[in-house]
Amino acid sequence: MSVPDAESKVAARAAQVVEQRLDVIELAALRGRAREVETLAAARGLALPGMGRAVTTERWSTLSVRPDRWLLLQARAVPGERVAQWQTACAGTATAVDLSSAFTVLHLSGPKSRELLARSCRVDLHESVLPSGRAIATVMAQVAVIIATMPSGLLLLTPSTTARHFREWLTASARLFGLLPHSTGAAVELFGSTGT
Repeated sequence: MSVPDAESKVAARAAQVVEQRLDVIELAALRGRAREVETLAAARGLALPGMGRAVTTERWSTLSVRPDRWLLLQARAVPGERVAQWQTACAGTATAVDLSSAFTVLHLSGPKSRELLARSCRVDLHESVLPSGRAIATVMAQVAVIIATMPSGLLLLTPSTTARHFREWLTASARLFGLLPHSTGAAVELFGSTGT
């Protein structure tokens, strides 16, 4: 076997994790006001997905893992600016909370990404069960994790307080899969592909 063949096999099983610096805003509809929040968001050009769904556009990702609650993810702006806009727009129909510091957002990509996570995930991550455009909440390595499937890979949101533990676990678990060194990428890499 030649060296290029060996290198191509490593590349074929490679996975890469990239920390994303994003604004994370939670919209929570007040009781009985979910339809109004969806209408308000649509007027702002944002489609709010149903529970268990994720939508990615050229501007943001939106996902829902709880009834009448949505997480909005966008490239970072001036701290507090976006949440203030949503608070004003949603007055009387929903609350908007900035969770940017509460979550660490990781993007996992590569052909073995799902297999890597499946070893410690309580949910079936096979593409036939969890295709692109889905979102789930689960526990991995004793840490709460939200997984959103995207055309570009898997978006992982984990509490910032336990993110270091989760990253270390992910890196150690992924050595067999050729995980590339941890790096930080630009949030714009996530957006631009259409989700379902």
